[in-house]
Amino acid sequence: MSADTVISLNLATTRPQWGFAEAVDGCLRAGVTAISPWRDQIEAIGLDEAARIVRENKLRVTGVCRGGMFPGVDAADRQKRIDDNLKAIDEAAALNADCLVLVVGGLPGSSKDLPGARQQVTDGIAAMLPHAKASGVKIAIEPLHPMYAADRACVNTVDQALDICEMLGETVGVALDVYHIWWDPNLANAIARAGRMKRIFAHHICDWLVPTKDMLLDRGMMGDGVIDLKGIRRMIEDAGFHGPQEVEIFSQDNWWKRPGDEVLQVIKERVAAVC
Repeated sequence: MSADTVISLNLATTRPQWGFAEAVDGCLRAGVTAISPWRDQIEAIGLDEAARIVRENKLRVTGVCRGGMFPGVDAADRQKRIDDNLKAIDEAAALNADCLVLVVGGLPGSSKDLPGARQQVTDGIAAMLPHAKASGVKIAIEPLHPMYAADRACVNTVDQALDICEMLGETVGVALDVYHIWWDPNLANAIARAGRMKRIFAHHICDWLVPTKDMLLDRGMMGDGVIDLKGIRRMIEDAGFHGPQEVEIFSQDNWWKRPGDEVLQVIKERVAAVC
């Protein structure tokens, strides 16, 4: 299988180098025909123009990043966040995206109630679900590494995400980002469970550097770190998901400083060699 048939470029990977249209042009030069844009990148070019570019270039949109951030300090705050997620559903629908990816949010305000935050996440997804179903948009919960439990995502394992999926129904699944899940001692069982439930909606790849200088902005290119990328891919494919591997690299001191075309060329080489 050639690399360009299995790669999706998450547009965060070339965020400083390229806007939406430039990233699409770069992908097409490299033979990559799947992308995953962020909502601010869509907003910058305009939803109608983004949808036109996707449609005319016959691109697959493997996800829209991101919805979520549900926990709020009060009912009004929580409703504001739900309203923003309803807008995100409309954006994902306009791009015919495979899913809307959720980074669910952490502890609101000065709260120390982690179970309560997780309940707010479940309630928030439930509130957006009727609009998602009506719009034909699947919702993908992305569990984040526990280091983000307080501020970004109180759902930190695949099993925690799947527990929510079981409560809310088949429209809700998971986005499996190796950066966030590679460490989990129950990962193989959790991925197999997700496969049995048919809830794997996305597969994100990068690598975990040792040492990591910044937990958010120092992700590694595949092959430069310690994640067993081939092993996790086998688990995911054995579980029934054969969609593109979506490359999502935040790298302020390395890959964000290189020309976008160079970054894409290295991605293709590494996917073929180590993924």
